[in-house]
Amino acid sequence: MYKQNVLHTNEMNEKTTKFLDKFMKRVKANPPGVCPIAVQLSFLQSSRSQTCGKCVPCRDGLEQVENMMRQILEGNADMDTFNNMVELAEIIQDTADCAIGYEAANIVLQSVELFRDEYMSHIQNHRCQAEIGQKVPCISYCPANVDIPGYIALIGEHRYADAINLIRHDNPFPTACAFICEHPCEEKCRRDLIDSPVNIRGLKKFAVDQIAADQVKVPECNVSTGKKVAIVGGGPSGLTTAYYLSLMGHKVVVFEERGQLGGMLRYGIPNYRLPKDRLDEDINAILSTGNIEVRLNTAIGKDITMEQLKEEYNAIYIAIGAQVGKSVRVEGVESNGVYSAVDMLGEIGKGNLPDYTGKRVVVVGGGNVAMDCARSAIRCNAKEVTVIYRRRQVDMTALPTEIQGAIEEGVELLTLNSPVRIKADENGNVCAFVAQPQMINLYDRQGKPSAIDANKDEIEVPCEVVLMAIGQDIVSEPFAEYDVNPRRKTFETEDTTKLKSYDKIFAGGDCVFGPATVIKAIGAGKIAALNIDEYLGYHHKYLDDIAIPEPKENNRNHYGRVHLTDRSARERKTNFEPIENGMSYDEAMQECGKCLRCDHFGCGVVEGGRV
Repeated sequence: MYKQNVLHTNEMNEKTTKFLDKFMKRVKANPPGVCPIAVQLSFLQSSRSQTCGKCVPCRDGLEQVENMMRQILEGNADMDTFNNMVELAEIIQDTADCAIGYEAANIVLQSVELFRDEYMSHIQNHRCQAEIGQKVPCISYCPANVDIPGYIALIGEHRYADAINLIRHDNPFPTACAFICEHPCEEKCRRDLIDSPVNIRGLKKFAVDQIAADQVKVPECNVSTGKKVAIVGGGPSGLTTAYYLSLMGHKVVVFEERGQLGGMLRYGIPNYRLPKDRLDEDINAILSTGNIEVRLNTAIGKDITMEQLKEEYNAIYIAIGAQVGKSVRVEGVESNGVYSAVDMLGEIGKGNLPDYTGKRVVVVGGGNVAMDCARSAIRCNAKEVTVIYRRRQVDMTALPTEIQGAIEEGVELLTLNSPVRIKADENGNVCAFVAQPQMINLYDRQGKPSAIDANKDEIEVPCEVVLMAIGQDIVSEPFAEYDVNPRRKTFETEDTTKLKSYDKIFAGGDCVFGPATVIKAIGAGKIAALNIDEYLGYHHKYLDDIAIPEPKENNRNHYGRVHLTDRSARERKTNFEPIENGMSYDEAMQECGKCLRCDHFGCGVVEGGRV
C-alpha cells in the first residue's frame, strides 16, 4: 500500500482566505473619526482567534487584555484597569513563544502610546474624545476637504461647470489637481468594500476636459474691505490664499520671484505630467476675481524687504515653497556635469531643454522628482538613464505609476545602492558614478527600513551627467528673524498658520512642513485665508449657490475600476506632450454611478450630511 498522498488545498482554508481578503478591504477602508480603541479591540480579537493555545501568555493573557480593553471602551474602567492592561501586555510581549502572541501585545502597547489621550478620555470622561465621530471618508482625507461626492454627482448629471465651481469652493486648482494630485481621498473610499475605489482624480480630469476652468465664471467678490494682504510666493499655496482672500473682498498683492506664476507646478513638474497651458487655465481663473495684483521678478530681501511689507500691508502670507535641491556629500560632487534635479526641472519649466544626446545620465533618488528627472532625461535624448536608490523599489516614495512609467520608457533602476563617489576625468568632467551595494536592516519607529553596507564590491556606472534628486530645501535666509527653524529652515507656525511670534505674519505650504504634495499646500493656503480674514476682523463666508443632486439608490453591482491609460511608451518618450488619456463619456458615467454618496448615507447622516 502506498503511504504518501498528494496534498490538496483544504476547502475550509480556501474559504477562510477569501473571507480574509474581504476583511482586509474593510480594514483598509477604515474611515476617519472611528474610535481607535474600538479598532484596536477588533484587531486584538482577530489576533486572539489565531492563537494555537500552546503557550499561556498568548492563550490566556490576550483574553485578559481583551477584557480590560473592552471595559475601557465601555467606560467601565479606572486607572488600575489601564495600568494592569499595560503591564500584562508587556509580560506577553516578553514571554509569548511566537509572533502571534508577542506582536499582538506589541500592537496594544503601540496603541497605548499613540492614543493615550483617547484612553484617558474613556477612563476619566467615560466617552470618546470630542473629535471622534463618523465623517465622510473621501472629504476627510482630502487635505483641502473638497466636496467629492457632490462634484461626482454633478458630473453624473453633465453639470460640468457646476462641478468645477464646487471643487473651487475648497480648491482653486481643479485642473492641476486633475493631472497630478496623489488622490489620498481614494485610499479610504468605501466603494473598495464592494469592488474598488472610485477613480476620483479621473472624474475630475473628465470634468475639466469638458470645459476649461477659465471658461467657468468664478463667484462674485464681496464688497471691498479696504484691507491689503501681501502674499510672498506665487505657487499653489500662495495663489490659493490670494483667491479666497480676494473673494472675501480684500485687496491682494502677490510677490513672485520668478517670471511666471505657478511655483513648482510650473518649474518642478514636467509638461508631460502637467501641461502648462492647462495650468494657466487655473491661474487665469484665480486672477479673474479682479482683486489680485501680481508683481513678478520681485525677490524679498532684494527688491523689497519684509519691513516694507509690514508697514504697507495689514497681513502677510509667506508661501515660498521648497525650491532648491539638496546635495549629497560625496567625493566628486563638484565635478562638471553634476546638477540639482530641481535646477534641471526648473530650466525645463522655462523652456530650456538640456541636450543629452549620446550621454549617459545617472539620477540619484527615489521620489517623484527623481522619476520626473529620469523621464525628462529620456525625452532629452539621453543614451541611457539609470536611477540609483539606496533602499528597495517598494520603499521608493515615488508613485508606483511614475516608477512603472519610467521603466516602460527605458529607465533602469539600481536599487539597494548608496552613493560613494563621482569619478571625473582629467578635465573635471563626470565619467562614472560609484555606488556601494546595500542590504535592508532594522526598521525604525516610523516603520521605515534602514539600509546598511552589504559585503559586496562597489559598482561603477559610466555616465556623463549626474542629477541629484535627494530632497529639497527652503531658501529662508531673507526671513531668518521670522520664526525660522535654523536646522530645518522651515517656518514655525501655530495650527492657524500664524507665525508664533508675529501677529500679522502667516506662513504655509512646503516652507512650513517641508516638501509635500500640491493638495496639501492648497489646503494650507485655504486655512491661511480663513484665519487671515479672522485676524483682519471679519468672518466671511464664500457660498456657492450650487444645488447638489439628490442621491439615487446605491449601485451595489460589482464593477471593474476604470483606469486612466497612457500613450504607448515608444511614442510618449520622444516628446513632452501629455502622456495620460482621459476617460470616455461611458467610462465617466460608470465611475460616477459607483459613488455610494456617503455624504447622504451612513456617516453623512451623523455628521456633515445633507439630510
